[in-house]
Amino acid sequence: METDTLRLFVLAADKLNISAAGRELGLAPSVASAWMSKLEKSVGADLLHRSTRKVALSTEGLEFLPYARDIVAREDAARAALGQGAARVSGTLRFTAPSTFAQLYIAPILPDFTKDHPDLRLDMRLSDKQFDLIDGSFDLALRNAVLEDSSLRGRKLADDTRVLCASPGYLAEHGHPQTPDDLQNHHLVAFGNYMPHRMTKDDGTHADFDPRIGRCNLIMDDGHSHKVATMAGAGIAPNSLWSVHQELAAGQLVRVLPDYTCVADTALWLIYPQTNVLSAKVRVFMDFLIERIGKNPTWSDY
Repeated sequence: METDTLRLFVLAADKLNISAAGRELGLAPSVASAWMSKLEKSVGADLLHRSTRKVALSTEGLEFLPYARDIVAREDAARAALGQGAARVSGTLRFTAPSTFAQLYIAPILPDFTKDHPDLRLDMRLSDKQFDLIDGSFDLALRNAVLEDSSLRGRKLADDTRVLCASPGYLAEHGHPQTPDDLQNHHLVAFGNYMPHRMTKDDGTHADFDPRIGRCNLIMDDGHSHKVATMAGAGIAPNSLWSVHQELAAGQLVRVLPDYTCVADTALWLIYPQTNVLSAKVRVFMDFLIERIGKNPTWSDY
């Protein structure tokens, strides 16, 4: 099994086009097709389904792709260590991130990244749904969660501080809670899993924000919609500070129980599969995000 044929397969899987993948490697379409057939014969499985109109990954191809990416990345890393790597980063980087965070912080700075790395293609899946990195063949993901999966590695981008807030209109109508116990008399907005949030004061006092004890008739799994509903007066909701700091500063939202902060082990992590060598394309994008976002988060001083 030759690395060049694996490189062709990885490119073909990204482009869903064997001829286009071959052209990127300087191969004629007939040669690229022959190389793919040779690889499939070597592994004993059809990795790509071909028709006159399209190419698609087979089940075996989906399973084989992460290992092929890993081998190609290892070769690139070895060549780079010997000074033989390409001066410009190229290829396709598959990246997934929560849509709300991406809209606020990642999308606005992408032109700067693509200008610096014109040969690198970003294939992005932006959703509050968490995709499986291995099954989805992702190179990198941003997660605002606890890093628990032992098959993943990561670098911390920033803290994920969470606070309770509500709209001025809601508080004018329903009053400001003075203690955590007052929350049971309010409309509460829950996010996704309906789980309670532990809260703490500077003096060490603990309390809970528990949607199950209040009038919680709104549960949402989309971060932006969650914030919009809160701003419209739906109730009191926990929100990440990175999501709401501008609205708090503008008076569109108000901190509720401002002496309390939600206790969480979560943070904003850039994670990648443990089986992968940290390839040049992953490294440059991680460094870019940490430099532009993580080094001095705009919400950290609020």
